[in-house]
Amino acid sequence: MSTLDTTSSRLTRGVDERPHLAARMVLRMRRILLACLGVLCVGLAAVGVVVPGLPTTIFLILATVCFMRSCPWLQRTLVENRLFGPFLKYLEPGAEMPLRAKVISLVAMWVAISTSLVLLSTADAPMVWVVPTMVIAGAIGTVSIVRIGPSGSCTETA
Repeated sequence: MSTLDTTSSRLTRGVDERPHLAARMVLRMRRILLACLGVLCVGLAAVGVVVPGLPTTIFLILATVCFMRSCPWLQRTLVENRLFGPFLKYLEPGAEMPLRAKVISLVAMWVAISTSLVLLSTADAPMVWVVPTMVIAGAIGTVSIVRIGPSGSCTETA
């Protein structure tokens, strides 16, 4: 009787463990893929540091999100990194962006948008949807920059 009970409990345990094992394997694969994607984003950000026109901060933000969901110690390492940490310091809750940095960011963004619109208007590019898209993106960027924490004094460095 005890042999039968032992065999049936093993079978029952095996049936119950399979879905949990599959779910754990899916979660593990997801974490590995997110960590790999984060490493790829850090690599692209590193290239963006030296290549003009290739963004750095957005790749670091994506890497931070990937690491946060897959491997928190990699996120801490990235945020504390002396090369990439300064790009991420305004993502901290309650972080303040100095007024000077806000002004420089807004002026640079709108100069780039205006220059792009002027250059596109001289080309034979379809402007029907490009102009509103760029202006809306600039407005969203402006609101995002203005909303980053309370402003510091103008004497702080950017």
